[in-house]
Amino acid sequence: MCGIVGILGRHQVAPIILEALRRLEYRGYDSAGIATVNESRLDRRRALGKLVNLSDLLVHDPLPGKAGIGHTRWATHGAPTVANAHPHRAGRVAVVHNGIIENFRTLRAELAQVGLAHESDTDTETIALLTRYYMDQGMAPQQAAFATLDRLEGAFALAFLFQGEDDLMIGARQGSPLAVGHGEGEMYLGSDALALAPLTDRITYLEEGDRVVITRAGAQITDAQGRRANRPLTRVALDQAMVDKAGHRHFMAKEIAEQPAVLGAALGFHTSPEKTALALPEGLNFTSTDRLVLVACGTGHYAAQVAKYWFESLAGLPVETDIASEFRYRQPVLGARMSAVFISQSGETADTLAALRHVQGAVAQTVGVVNVPTSSIAREADIALPILAGPEISVASTKAFTAQLMVLLLMALKAGQDRGHLDAGAVAGHLATLQRLPGLMRAALDREGEIADLAQGLGGVNHALFLGRGPMFPLAAEAALKLKELSYIHAEGYASGELKHGPIALIDEMMPVVVLAPRDALFAKTVSNMQEVLARQGRVVLVSDRAGLAEAGPVPESLVMPQVPDLLAPFVYAVPAQLLAYHAALVRGTDVDQPRNLAKSVTVE
Repeated sequence: MCGIVGILGRHQVAPIILEALRRLEYRGYDSAGIATVNESRLDRRRALGKLVNLSDLLVHDPLPGKAGIGHTRWATHGAPTVANAHPHRAGRVAVVHNGIIENFRTLRAELAQVGLAHESDTDTETIALLTRYYMDQGMAPQQAAFATLDRLEGAFALAFLFQGEDDLMIGARQGSPLAVGHGEGEMYLGSDALALAPLTDRITYLEEGDRVVITRAGAQITDAQGRRANRPLTRVALDQAMVDKAGHRHFMAKEIAEQPAVLGAALGFHTSPEKTALALPEGLNFTSTDRLVLVACGTGHYAAQVAKYWFESLAGLPVETDIASEFRYRQPVLGARMSAVFISQSGETADTLAALRHVQGAVAQTVGVVNVPTSSIAREADIALPILAGPEISVASTKAFTAQLMVLLLMALKAGQDRGHLDAGAVAGHLATLQRLPGLMRAALDREGEIADLAQGLGGVNHALFLGRGPMFPLAAEAALKLKELSYIHAEGYASGELKHGPIALIDEMMPVVVLAPRDALFAKTVSNMQEVLARQGRVVLVSDRAGLAEAGPVPESLVMPQVPDLLAPFVYAVPAQLLAYHAALVRGTDVDQPRNLAKSVTVE
């Protein structure tokens, strides 16, 4: 969610931190700030809105110093204001924080009793004030920071900077990711390896409960029990081209266009060289699994709902899908013959990570389906399956969604084989079908001009419905989510058969109804539901192949998609869902890559 960057450097750090924060803009934010230590002086600059505002402020009011911390804030406690922006400072300490301090009200009351009042509405300022209190009692900076950490309850990634301490930074991680970067005579701290990529490719990921004392000479890490911890140093290779727009107007446009290549790469990675057999980790086995639960948030949850159809039809395996934020609070029934799959692009989604920890030791196996192989979910799950989408910068997920679908489908094939529902020949046949997918995705992308024309009609509406049956039902929900995220149009996705059970009351001549309907076994039923809309003068947009459009008869608006095997339809029909939302956002003039109020990686509950 929020972004943290810290540098103990050899050069003036404010412009370097600012550039690193720009690489974290995709996470979502509403304010930003930097604090530095210059000789004995601790100072900060903060600005509301985009980083360009902070950049302008630094031009007019420079911030010297070779040690500093920076932050992009996504508001949780307190509105987006300069006073609530990070870094927060109290006396000789400045702090940046990702996460939520659950007991901040108790601590705030204690601090008020000793005369330390808050100037902001945030929970983070409590951390700075408590550290100041301990330093005023004579504690050294490290001792005061650790004493503060002992009092905190909740989730946090933290970086502390101290007045008069040009060669000291302290970090801590509990529930929110944090990484240490190693340079030559310089050291770094970041919530995201992407932010540190131009500075170093040598990264140490902190584990849950870790604390780190950083100087330019290196980092000393202690674990949650206070013992010295030697965390591995990882080489992280990030291709600069992967985080550029590559000539596209927005990152989202680029990421939509990358899907054929991404899916081809994921298929190649998880199958044999001939692509005739699966090559998933040996530990992944569904032979003794009699129940599967798929847990995720947002777009990942809709990928899970699509995958439910695959696991049940290809493997005969009963599947539950659950929203991660609800999963562990409903006291789910777990068992030794149950497997649990946790889906997260970042691998750091707080609710999904908490759900994983909830089931550990109580189920047969836990599997993380992630885009970041060094993430917390990847490290803590029994098995981690990378989706290989590459950096996804736009807040609205596109290529990660279809890459998640790819990995989940391959898992369903593995489950079918393990459980005796599919033999090697059947799996090879499905893999041969999957090899057609990149070409079919490109054919769908070729329809962008027509999709842009359809989006013109959405620019002036305030509500929309998406309908689908079978795997197209969760895809309809995902299409509605994309439209909501990007254009701020209220949209809902429904199973087509549910239309007459309430939503049909909304239908009038102004309500666009987008029907996702490849000509499959359920097509006739979907068309019947669509006719109910037409009979009430609803505005129908039918998305189907030529055979489907011919069978459906005249509709006000339509989009011709390539004819696809049923297995591939969720992938291919994701393209018009994404592009329709993208072009509707362009029509309405909204911020495509960083929609209001949203964050890319939600690391708070």
